[in-house]
Amino acid sequence: MGVLNVTPDSFSDGGRFAEHAAAVAHGRRLIDEGADILDVGGESTRPGADRVPEEEELRRTVGVVGSLAPARVSIDTTKVAVARAALEAGAEIVNDVSSFRTEPEMAGLVASTGARCCLMHMLGEPRTMQSDPRYGDVVDEVRSFLEERLAFAVGEGVPEERIWLDPGIGFGKTVEHNVELLRRLGELAAIGRPVLVGTSRKSFIARLTGAERVGPLGGTIASNVLAFERGAAIFRVHDVAEVRDALRVAAAVGTAATPPPS
Repeated sequence: MGVLNVTPDSFSDGGRFAEHAAAVAHGRRLIDEGADILDVGGESTRPGADRVPEEEELRRTVGVVGSLAPARVSIDTTKVAVARAALEAGAEIVNDVSSFRTEPEMAGLVASTGARCCLMHMLGEPRTMQSDPRYGDVVDEVRSFLEERLAFAVGEGVPEERIWLDPGIGFGKTVEHNVELLRRLGELAAIGRPVLVGTSRKSFIARLTGAERVGPLGGTIASNVLAFERGAAIFRVHDVAEVRDALRVAAAVGTAATPPPS
């Protein structure tokens, strides 16, 4: 899953692809690098980020989604109106970082359109999620949350086979929490739904490696390979070609718990 942020303020590439032509060109470049899915987002979910008005998020995303057809596109949003417009423009997946908590009617939209969806764990909201996050056992709590949101979505009519789960690396977690989630990712894969991981360029990688700014590519590659070996199935990344090569090597060695990416 290639990251396509059409925002001015995302943590690693904010502003680079905010214009329509630049966003579409980058999306096509990600496909050429081997992305199976393009995740288009018009509202930053970096720590401390403020909400974007619905009209502005629609302006940023819908035209880009339409221009990228027939690529397989995911819309990264918590707003029903944005998801609906993106699905009408050709998106096939709704990536909701709030797991249908911000607007619960999102579940009905996904159910009625036959879309796939990804439900993610986040402590609070982007504006406050990194304010002293605490857990008893982070893996147990994330698993319980994802099981509850999975049950909610199914209860609203979304077929279970159309649901992916995301532990929300970096969303209301310390470095130690993120490491523990990656170490025990198999416990989340055991829920039985495809697990998506998003470690790409995250600050916890920078802290682990001693880098001053955005998490370095080597750390991103390592975290994705380790997640692959523990059962992850979808990898949300900025650097598609490099991570894809690493995953193919991991699959060829034969230590991975899941089949290689398509």
